[in-house]
Amino acid sequence: MSATSDDLLKVPLNDLHIALGARMVPFAGYAMPVQYPAGLMAEHKHTRTAAGLFDVSHMGQLRLVGPDAAAAFESLIPVDVIDLAVGKQRYGLLLNEDGGIIDDLMFVNRGTDIFVIVNGACKVGDIAHIQAKIGGRCQVIPMPERALLALQGPQAVTALSRLAPGVEKLVFMTGGNFAVQTGDRTINVFLTRSGYTGEDGFEISVHADDALALGKALLAQPEVKPIGLGARNSLRLEAGLPLYGNDVDTTTTPVEAGLQWAIQKVRRIGGARAAGFPGAAKILAQLGGEAGSLTRKRIGLKALERVPVREHVELQNLAGERIGEVTSGLLGPTIDQPIAMGYVPPSFATPGIQVNAMVRGKPVRMEVVAMPFVPTNYFRG
Repeated sequence: MSATSDDLLKVPLNDLHIALGARMVPFAGYAMPVQYPAGLMAEHKHTRTAAGLFDVSHMGQLRLVGPDAAAAFESLIPVDVIDLAVGKQRYGLLLNEDGGIIDDLMFVNRGTDIFVIVNGACKVGDIAHIQAKIGGRCQVIPMPERALLALQGPQAVTALSRLAPGVEKLVFMTGGNFAVQTGDRTINVFLTRSGYTGEDGFEISVHADDALALGKALLAQPEVKPIGLGARNSLRLEAGLPLYGNDVDTTTTPVEAGLQWAIQKVRRIGGARAAGFPGAAKILAQLGGEAGSLTRKRIGLKALERVPVREHVELQNLAGERIGEVTSGLLGPTIDQPIAMGYVPPSFATPGIQVNAMVRGKPVRMEVVAMPFVPTNYFRG
């Protein structure tokens, strides 16, 4: 579907992206920068070696408020919310009654509320779903007045700690309120040490009115360059991270998607608060290895020749029979090899197994490999 620029929503940094030479494209209903003049490859490598600034203000931000908020939210996701300590962040999965993934999300226990970040293309539906399911148990407060910036890469902490001393003390998946000094003004932000690139970095929630000043202050740091959605996609794929709508959707369970690590023991069979989430019977059967319960698994693939393999390409076994499909794929800039994710039956999901990807009718040999494709560099202290 093509959208005219007049139909698209604009992020608070829209004019800055244009001034920086960004190529703007429709994404999740917004005009978003896909790349800048340096190009995807340079932006990808800069984030891996220094620090890249991503505008992710299309994402949805909301607060869950009230004494029952944690227990209420826990009824929608297969994750331990109740025991999450103040200042800690977790990855969660919003599920439908069949165990399919409505969206993947991040949430933080801030003490006074649970702060949730959802995907941009899903945010309207997510907020309506959460409101309908638990709005009677806690306040569900959307935050459309907030922008979201991500500073990612090994030098992100160096750049950000100049402006917001103390951020260097955070470890991966923790967060807090910080004051950012930008010349003549102080900007209050809430940030977490997390991101979607496999690198160390931060996601910074800021009032839309302060986003431009914050963006300019970050870009003024010598380590930092602006990075578009193109490199964000190649970085997350090298990190083995699924993209909602490509690699996970409402037809995929967390176990099929290889995201069972996000389901803590307390929510599993034998746990103190086992089940109690949508699709629990199906998901717990898959986790328990019940015969026939798991019919496909998300895998990582490396091509054995230099032919990029894109999403929706058919996967075949070596006898030429269809066994699955690629859901994400590109030439990995860091490893300089074509990489992909896709779904195959569990019998084909073991690293070392070879399959064929049918690119324009020709088989491209690929090998199943463990993910991530590039080791992650999260700061754990």
